[in-house]
Amino acid sequence: LGPRLPQGGSGQAVVSTQSTGEFEARKQLAEASRLSKRSQKKSLASAGKELEHYPFLDALAKREEANKTGKMTSIIFIRDKNARGQEISGYIDYAHRLKTEDFEPYFNGKKRLLPKLSDLSFYNWETQKSTSNATPNYQVIADNASGLLFKNKRDRKIVNVDPKASRPGDNSTRVPVASQGQYTQVVIYDHITRRKT
Repeated sequence: LGPRLPQGGSGQAVVSTQSTGEFEARKQLAEASRLSKRSQKKSLASAGKELEHYPFLDALAKREEANKTGKMTSIIFIRDKNARGQEISGYIDYAHRLKTEDFEPYFNGKKRLLPKLSDLSFYNWETQKSTSNATPNYQVIADNASGLLFKNKRDRKIVNVDPKASRPGDNSTRVPVASQGQYTQVVIYDHITRRKT
């Protein structure tokens, strides 16, 4: 995006004032576009929401920015009933869902966050349907003697989601969340990825 340098008759470069003005206009446009993208990235779906009476949504709001920026990846375990009244449970890669889904309806209370067949893991207790899927952040290790494990793809650390495990792993914490009757059970596993920003 530099100024155009037309060749003069003697082989020397000549800078025209029109091309310099055009360059400045393009430069300002590129800067405005860059700032616009930055502000879009920083806009949080939870911004400005009153969530103190909703512990689960409040917990998600507190983790939203860190998951969007890559400083942290959170795995959310949810056990509850689906619209058909069937008990379902699963593990959700929060950072991945934030990138692929609009969370505004969740934070507005118009929609409930539930596991999907496309999440890290999903299980329908009535139909016995079970799935597990890798995401851009985690690889699923389902054939382990100690149960279901998730391997972070950035730092290769293991997150152990067994509630009986003394620790969920290096740089990871297990946080049970009270959902005040909204869900049967919610647990959030936070993994600090130590990404430089």
